[in-house]
Amino acid sequence: MTQRRAAVAVAFAFASAGLLLGAACTRGRGSDTASSTTSPPPSTSTTATVPTTTTAAPPVRGVKLTEVAAVTQPTAMAVRADDPALYVAEKTGFVRRLVGFKPEPRPVIDVSANLTLGSEQGLLGLAFSPDGRFLYIDYTDRNGDTHIDEHDMTAPATPLRRLLFVDQPYANHNGGQLAFGPDGLLYIALGDGGSGNDPHNNAQNLGVLLGKILRIDPRPDGNLPYRIPADNPFAGQAGKRGEIWAYGLRNPWRFSFDRTTNDMWIADVGQGAEEEIDLDPAPPDGGHNYEWPLQEGTQRLKGDRPAGGVPPVYEYSHDGGNCSVTGGYAYRGKALRGFEGMYFFADYCGGKLMGLRNGKAEDLHVDIASPASFGQDADGEVYALSLKGSIYRLDPK
Repeated sequence: MTQRRAAVAVAFAFASAGLLLGAACTRGRGSDTASSTTSPPPSTSTTATVPTTTTAAPPVRGVKLTEVAAVTQPTAMAVRADDPALYVAEKTGFVRRLVGFKPEPRPVIDVSANLTLGSEQGLLGLAFSPDGRFLYIDYTDRNGDTHIDEHDMTAPATPLRRLLFVDQPYANHNGGQLAFGPDGLLYIALGDGGSGNDPHNNAQNLGVLLGKILRIDPRPDGNLPYRIPADNPFAGQAGKRGEIWAYGLRNPWRFSFDRTTNDMWIADVGQGAEEEIDLDPAPPDGGHNYEWPLQEGTQRLKGDRPAGGVPPVYEYSHDGGNCSVTGGYAYRGKALRGFEGMYFFADYCGGKLMGLRNGKAEDLHVDIASPASFGQDADGEVYALSLKGSIYRLDPK
């Protein structure tokens, strides 16, 4: 573990195995300014300066959900450069473009005929290239294997280009998140291949892609469908896949980048005891081992902590009906004053919207039915996606 990461781990070490309900720092920032207007001085007197004070708006009292749209089983959301619409992936295989929060009749992409629709399968992720030309999707095919495909938005009739294929040995733990990082490269989440206890030890094996987050340049390299960045942590090393950015993950169900700090947040679904949230502080440098399946959260599972392993910055138990973490975003919008920098997340079974900041999690007293994912628009406002169909915007109370 680097000195920087060790410092972060210490800072978060007091996070308990249960949901810690800490008071969020919701102080607004005020500014005091003084101005004056002085007329030409008369012969015997002067006009006094009159101070004026401008005070920033106070923090909002809390968060509420506003239903803005309804689609079929939404699993992911993305925005495109210079396009006011929202794009939503439906588990059933359609990418919908929402204009004014209303879905257009014709889907942008339809891969419904190519899918397997088990509980953790289907169309799972989407992301636009920074220039908005290409749309990337992650889905499981009829055999349950993972496909990452590219769609050229400027040539909609062109067939999808296959970017990556990954054989999945079991039906669960497919990951599915796609996101472009602040470096302009594509990051891809893959689970450990499924079953229980990672029976093939995929997450710790640097020779396979399962149980990892990958980092690639999706533009073709000669006959190869993508490029491996030279500064990837394992690029060019014998017996190790150069695409790997992070490893030791069970089923990273949503990662995201803080658009202000560039911190990388990773929500990794636990097995029978602990759900965890991991952090790669900016600038993310990759190569980190998040310890699955040796550890589940901070609990020993199949072995001792590996040398240099990175523990979660926050974990919570399955008490109270929790079962599976759904990762979100660090808030950088303007509507929720006082929530700046708070990382929003939820539990799929527990349904409570939570906020994490300074190592403490706060129950925001908002319930979401089956929260499958979160989204972020161009203004930094955050949305919660319910697998039951609703898309909610997080608004001030």
